[in-house]
Amino acid sequence: MQHTTEQRPAAPRRLILATRNPGKVTELRAILTAAGLDVELVGADAYPEIPDVKETGVTFAENALLKAHALARATGHPAVADDSGLCVEVLGGAPGIFSARWSGSHGDDRANLDLLLAQLSDIDDAHRAAHFACAAALALPDGTERVVEGALPGTLRHTPSGTGGFGYDPILQPLGETRTCAELTPDEKNAISHRGKAFRALVPVVRELLG
Repeated sequence: MQHTTEQRPAAPRRLILATRNPGKVTELRAILTAAGLDVELVGADAYPEIPDVKETGVTFAENALLKAHALARATGHPAVADDSGLCVEVLGGAPGIFSARWSGSHGDDRANLDLLLAQLSDIDDAHRAAHFACAAALALPDGTERVVEGALPGTLRHTPSGTGGFGYDPILQPLGETRTCAELTPDEKNAISHRGKAFRALVPVVRELLG
């Protein structure tokens, strides 16, 4: 009598997203699943003993790579991280990497927004071009790295409008839109957002490096 050994399917590769925001994990997981990638995606909260990494880079890409490499080294698993912000043309790309602490207090969305509007108070509509930018990095424990980027171009309103989103969403009006990002539904915003574009650009990278 011949015995056959049942082959169990290989467990999916674990991929860690360097965030404690469950919304970001859900967003990337949906994108990877839609692409047919067999990956187990978890957030950084699955490793509470690992401290958050200081964002000391001078570009979005550098900050994303810092976080992805640190998490990959600490866990032994591939890791993804992103960094994003608002870039205003007339300010030479600022606030940029300082978007979350433009007013001096990290994460004070209203203070950041009010300060930016005050700085732009005498700037005409024709010169209020701006875009949200996002860099997403994938790092492997062996040091392999890839970076992709996404952008959401638009113009800045003179006054905030809308209650959705966060940060500078109430003043950025995407190109081709009559509403601000804060007036879009979550699905509408995800379809055009800088982070959504960067995460979707990660799909071929994940396929290449994780199989």
